[in-house]
Amino acid sequence: MSKRVLILVEGQTEERFVKDILGPAFWEKELFFHATILVTKRVKAGPNFKGGVTNFARFQNDTRRLLASAGGALVTTMLDYYALPSTFPGMKTRPKGTAVQRVIYVERAIAEHFGSPRNFMPFLALHEFEAWLFSSPDELPRVMTDSRKQPQFAAICDSVATPEEINERPKFAPSKRIEALFPAYKKTLHGPTAAARIGLDRIRARCPHFDGWVRRLEAFAAS
Repeated sequence: MSKRVLILVEGQTEERFVKDILGPAFWEKELFFHATILVTKRVKAGPNFKGGVTNFARFQNDTRRLLASAGGALVTTMLDYYALPSTFPGMKTRPKGTAVQRVIYVERAIAEHFGSPRNFMPFLALHEFEAWLFSSPDELPRVMTDSRKQPQFAAICDSVATPEEINERPKFAPSKRIEALFPAYKKTLHGPTAAARIGLDRIRARCPHFDGWVRRLEAFAAS
């Protein structure tokens, strides 16, 4: 019997990742994803603004709507941990520890805010979507058609044990490092293309927090 996952995503890049990369990996398991882009502003007339996390209140509204309509579906998220607003549960009380320990703390705090429903599994990308593109030292430079920058890109990959450990400081966040090397980089265009070429298996192998989330999705599919 097929199952559904309702996933609240940060923007068009994450929506494409779910549609083109994550979702197809679960077709054989009969688990099907429906991505909803977070609404950043609601207006009385005309379309709502979508994309990006501006405050917790709007995230809360969208999440409650998904949970109310879920039925037997699993509700999860794909948001960047980097620059997550301080209004999110757990952000102001994060303990000292590793980046993984801190992001898991925030994910649990978000779940608890909603009453920890069994079908709700918050996930925050550590530290953001672009970190996953460092899972391969070769694919993004190829997508950007700039092989001269490959050694510099590879040096960043080699400087950390996992792409999820790339520094979250504003000037050193994964996206900022990519933009510094490749000024023509466009997240919605080059990001999903590079991720598809790297492949889900390699991203999982290099990014343990992401892999843990996918494992829980697999467990839901098998339950």
